Amino acid sequence: MDIRTLTLFRHLSGSLHFARTSQACHITPSALTRVIQRLETELGEQLFIRDNRSVELTYAGTAFKRYTEDVLLRWERLQGELSEDEILQGELSIYCSVTAAYSILPDIITRYRTVHPRVQIRLETGDPAQSLDRLRNRDADVVIAALPGKGLKQIEVLNMATSPLVFIASKRYPGVIVRQGNRRGDIIDWEKTPMILAERGLSRERMDLWFARNQVVPNVYSRVAGHEAIIALVNLGCGMGLVPELVLEKSPLAGDMEILPGMPELPPYEIGLCTRKTNLANPKITALWEIAAP
Repeated sequence: MDIRTLTLFRHLSGSLHFARTSQACHITPSALTRVIQRLETELGEQLFIRDNRSVELTYAGTAFKRYTEDVLLRWERLQGELSEDEILQGELSIYCSVTAAYSILPDIITRYRTVHPRVQIRLETGDPAQSLDRLRNRDADVVIAALPGKGLKQIEVLNMATSPLVFIASKRYPGVIVRQGNRRGDIIDWEKTPMILAERGLSRERMDLWFARNQVVPNVYSRVAGHEAIIALVNLGCGMGLVPELVLEKSPLAGDMEILPGMPELPPYEIGLCTRKTNLANPKITALWEIAAP
């Protein structure tokens, strides 16, 4: 077995999904299957129980996962120690939302590349609700994520920003907002006002909790991935939305949006730069942490 094989196994043992691992590691599903089969033959043990619907680690697979983590951690440390003249090089993968790429990353990456120009930054943007899952599944070395109140024991965090959650509507379509009276300050009629919600993530969880506590049945127009998509649909007059104020401020549609007054106050977004604690043995990530730390 070699480092590439161990890296593929480590990712698969986290994702438990052959297609996801093959995509993330740039290998075809059939080739990944052959790698795992050769590894199982070499070890003389079945590492995964798999059928058409699920993939699970066996007892031997769980034990081999611990071994793999140890070997790869030692390999990353060795690479750092052998780096010529302490010049860092290689790839550093980062995942974040489009807004975070515009608002949080530029200053950090500019300073990082000035000090470590040989490190290649691989940046992928997408739904921020996926950030922590992508980190746990080893699809990225570092992510920018909205921080939940729990579940971060194995993750190192640098707090980067705090952003209130705000309710927004399009200035061009004021009739979308239906109130229980005729005055602007009257209470929103939740059953008649269409709402665009995040498909998943903290803003969705906090909104659902408020609905449950207040026994409100919302009029959900659509559930979408990403706050930028919410703003786009709100701009088209499809309904009102809930987004972090930071996302709204960085949106090219911000001038067409109105923050609705007198709405429920939900806990704000705490946004952090995150990596797995074991990753801090990697000199490239340690260097990023030193630069990004307040």
